[in-house]
Amino acid sequence: MAVDKDLLPARTARAGPLAFALGAAVGVLGGMIGLGGAEFRLPLLIGVFGFAALSAVILNKAMSLVVVLVALPARMVAVPASELAAHWPVAANLLAGSLAGAWAGASWAVRMRGATLYKVLAALMVLMAAALVVTHATTVGGLALPLWAQVTCGVAAGFGIGVVAAIMGVAGGELLIPTIVLLFALDAKTAGSLSLLVSLPTMLVAFARYSRDGSFTVLSTHRRFAVVMTAGSITGALLGGLLLGAIPTPFLIPALALILLISAVKVARHA
Repeated sequence: MAVDKDLLPARTARAGPLAFALGAAVGVLGGMIGLGGAEFRLPLLIGVFGFAALSAVILNKAMSLVVVLVALPARMVAVPASELAAHWPVAANLLAGSLAGAWAGASWAVRMRGATLYKVLAALMVLMAAALVVTHATTVGGLALPLWAQVTCGVAAGFGIGVVAAIMGVAGGELLIPTIVLLFALDAKTAGSLSLLVSLPTMLVAFARYSRDGSFTVLSTHRRFAVVMTAGSITGALLGGLLLGAIPTPFLIPALALILLISAVKVARHA
C-alpha cells in the first residue's frame, strides 16, 4: 500500500506543535487509566494528520514501541523484576500465541485493500471500547481451569491479541490485562507489568514484518513528526500517571469508550 507523498509531507511539515499537543493529550488519557493510549492516537493519525491507514498503523506501532520501552522500567519500580520472574510461565504461555499472531496480523494488514483496512480498524476500535469498559468498569475474576485448558486458552488468546495489536499498531494492554487476570487469576497490578513484558517482543515481531513493506518508508519520511508526537505521548503519559484517579472511573471510562466509538465511525467513513 503506497503512501500519498504529495499530501502527507505538506500536512505534517508544520504540524510539530499540534503533534506534540495531541500526543500529550493521548498520553494523559492513557496514563489516567494505566495504558499507553495508542488506541486514541491511531484515529488522530488518520483523521487529523491525513495518513493512509497502513502508514498510520506503522507510525502508531513505532510510537507505541517507544512508549512501552519507557514505561517498562517505571513498572519495574512498582512491581519488582523478582516478583515478575515468578510468573514467567504466564508470559511464555501468552507469547507462544502472540508472536505468531503479531506476524500474521502484520502480514494481513499489508495485504489488505485500503478500504478494507479502514473497516477492520473501525471494528477493532469498537472492540477496544468494549475491552476498556470490561477491564475498568467491571470486576473480572479468575477462571478455575485445568492446566491443559489454561495453556490452550492462553495460546489462543495470545494469538488473537497479537493479531489485533499488530493491525492497530498498539501494545495490546487493553486486552492482555483482563486476559491475564481471567486466565491466570493474577491481580491487575501484576497483570499490567506482565502485559508490557508480553507486548514488547510481540510488537518487535510485528515491527519486523512491517519493515518488509514499502509503506515502512513513512517512518523515514516523517521522522521528525514521529519523534515530536512520541515525545508528547511520553510527556502526557507521565502527567496522566500523576492524575491517576483524579477523575472518577464511572465518568472517565464511559467518556473514553465514547471517544473510541466516535473515532471508529470516522475511520470507517474513510473506506
